[in-house]
Amino acid sequence: MEVFVVVLGALNEGFLQTLKLFVVTLLGALPLGLIISFGSMSRFAPLRWLTRTVIWVIRGTPLMLQLIILYYVPGKVMGYSPWGTGEAGRFLASAIAFIVNYACYFSEIYRGGIQGVPVGQQEAGLVLGMTKRDIFFKVTLLQMVKRIVPPMSNEVITLVKDTSLARIISFQEVIWAGQAFMKTSHGYSGLLWPLFFPGVYYLLFNGVVTLLLGKLEKKLDYFR
Repeated sequence: MEVFVVVLGALNEGFLQTLKLFVVTLLGALPLGLIISFGSMSRFAPLRWLTRTVIWVIRGTPLMLQLIILYYVPGKVMGYSPWGTGEAGRFLASAIAFIVNYACYFSEIYRGGIQGVPVGQQEAGLVLGMTKRDIFFKVTLLQMVKRIVPPMSNEVITLVKDTSLARIISFQEVIWAGQAFMKTSHGYSGLLWPLFFPGVYYLLFNGVVTLLLGKLEKKLDYFR
């Protein structure tokens, strides 16, 4: 029982780190993704192609590799790490990597949602005397949100599981906490069973996220 309490405490600390990374990523990637989508749809060709090239690179390379490059390469090039030391530095590097990565995925979902709204509705808005800004926020954006909830839900659920990749730079999330007991942690070593407990955390977390996103989708059902 004493070992179980110690393991549970370590896993809870790791889960809080996982939850923090998840929330920060969503708060940063959702608005940044919308901005990037505007760049990928821009009529200014150089900006459009630059944005699409960045999206292609980010989506075409593993997130784990991006984490390693972002965390280690600046220190090798500059001679010191811009992220600082300790857990705070690892969290900052992880958050930036996750935000940029998921913003690029979200941008394509936004772009598909915006371009999926019939052009005739925008033309009707112009005929009614609405400004382009009003048309976007009162016509296009509302319908876009309804269209993107299902694909966005899939990305959010994937994000929950992808937070485990941050352990590659020794960020102490929930799987890192469970795996630590296989080596040496809190005076214990060679324990295999703590590694299975993070699966329960992820299942419960994903269950809650799925329920919340399902309720959101039902509330946005007003276009049917």
